[in-house]
Amino acid sequence: MCPVNAEELIRTRAAQAAPAIFPSVRMRRLRRTEALREMVRETDLRPSDFIYPLFVTHGKQSKKEISAMPGQYQWSVDLLPAEIEEMAALGIRAVLLFGLPATKDEFGAEAYDSGGVVQQAIRAIKRAVPDLVVVTDVCLCEYTTHGHCGVVREGYVQNDPTLELLCREAVSHAEAGADIVAPSDMMDGRVGAIRAALDESGFSNTPIMAYSAKYASAFYGPFREAAQSAPQFGDRRAYQMDPPNFREAMREVELDIAEGADIVMVKPALPYLDVIRGVRERYDLPLAAYNVSGEYSMVKAAAEKNWIDERRVVLEVLTSIKRAGADLIITYHAKDAACWLARC
Repeated sequence: MCPVNAEELIRTRAAQAAPAIFPSVRMRRLRRTEALREMVRETDLRPSDFIYPLFVTHGKQSKKEISAMPGQYQWSVDLLPAEIEEMAALGIRAVLLFGLPATKDEFGAEAYDSGGVVQQAIRAIKRAVPDLVVVTDVCLCEYTTHGHCGVVREGYVQNDPTLELLCREAVSHAEAGADIVAPSDMMDGRVGAIRAALDESGFSNTPIMAYSAKYASAFYGPFREAAQSAPQFGDRRAYQMDPPNFREAMREVELDIAEGADIVMVKPALPYLDVIRGVRERYDLPLAAYNVSGEYSMVKAAAEKNWIDERRVVLEVLTSIKRAGADLIITYHAKDAACWLARC
């Protein structure tokens, strides 16, 4: 037998235990073809991940394009069924409704009127596609003359008096057939108040999707044209979150969960991917992220100038939101993205 060289044996075993490096490891091997890339893809983006926002208005046979959001419209209720059926055929399973009232007043009365435009839209959608999940935005800004999300006294949005009106709005939506109500106002305590109101009204099975970490963002500009909801004085920084804050977002989410939220949300999405990741790592509730109007409009504007490949950019954006940890993505790109994913 050959004598064993202890030092050589140690070196051999150390080499075998060390991490393999180039040229034996070649990361490009699994990137060579589309089939290989799909096999090892870590984040799976699907049409069922999307919630499609829709703006509904009074009138007949009305489909008005929103100038700041190319490809998005204000829909009269009678035209909704065809749009909903087309959307559902692409595999999108949920919509988020925003209403443009016939008239506005100081307290946003149409928001909680059983004959309001959102309530009409809920019923029309449920007749057309009963299995579609209808989510409704619960807020007052579209319905008030001052454009703020609550009751205003002496130039300040009052928290507690607003809760009563939000509860009435949420219950009204549930009575019309909404599957999920989504309070977006950022009043303190609104999730708990709405949960109690729904339960007392016989809607204990209606989930709440809370806009938990909603920032006072500059990315909402196009939405305010779409929903005709720009504040008539001041801004919303006294109740929406300050953009530099991360820890505060975790507290907001934790409080909403304690009050009974079934789904929590981060809004906007792209400037707050770190917040989405933070929420995902700390909490196990379903997590939504809102790919908001400004994010959408920037992509559309660049695509119109042929500065970017719209299809690739949209799918990359949506994948980044999913990769950060979102289970659900509210996005105006939903129909296009669903079609691109299906290669239609």
